[in-house]
Amino acid sequence: ARNREIHDFNRGVDRALLRPTANTYSTILPEPIERGVSNFAQNLDAPGDVVNNVLQGRPGPALENTLRFAINSTIGIGGLFDTATALGVAGDPTDFGETLHVWGAPEGQYAEVPFMGPTTDRDLVGTIVDVALNPVRLVLPTPESYYATGAKVASRLGDRARYSETFDSVLYDSADSYAQTRLLYLQNRRFELGQGAGGADATF
Repeated sequence: ARNREIHDFNRGVDRALLRPTANTYSTILPEPIERGVSNFAQNLDAPGDVVNNVLQGRPGPALENTLRFAINSTIGIGGLFDTATALGVAGDPTDFGETLHVWGAPEGQYAEVPFMGPTTDRDLVGTIVDVALNPVRLVLPTPESYYATGAKVASRLGDRARYSETFDSVLYDSADSYAQTRLLYLQNRRFELGQGAGGADATF
């Protein structure tokens, strides 16, 4: 019941604030600039990916993500251009939630978090650790750290606008948007972790 209440709250925030703001953001900014902001935000995550790759005992992806960060931060002008992908260095995005999975931590309960949306106990801890220990955030001085945060927020708005039809279908067109959100989140997350549809243990 608590999860459904928070889901309804988040859906209200999306309807009143996030969806219209994202649509306005996407309408005002030319696509190349919007893509550049998204690339910049993604590049900021690369050092954290490297740290998690190391903690997962995966030196290959760690080297690939390091190379990707180096290419995009230099040739890609601080990450505004995704030169690494064009050169065949796609990278291997990860997070501390996946690190916990590799270490054998259980998925735990499914939860909806205000303003954040769907997650699990394990992924919520992972998100907190990723934010608190992000290498870029710790290194950047003020006000540069605020620019990085702004880029992350703008990137999320761009994603909301880019996948608007999918979001709207799940949140506003489905008979039970909470159940649909939960199902899609768990399926996608378990697929990302290589578990398959039935290989985890989250509960309501």
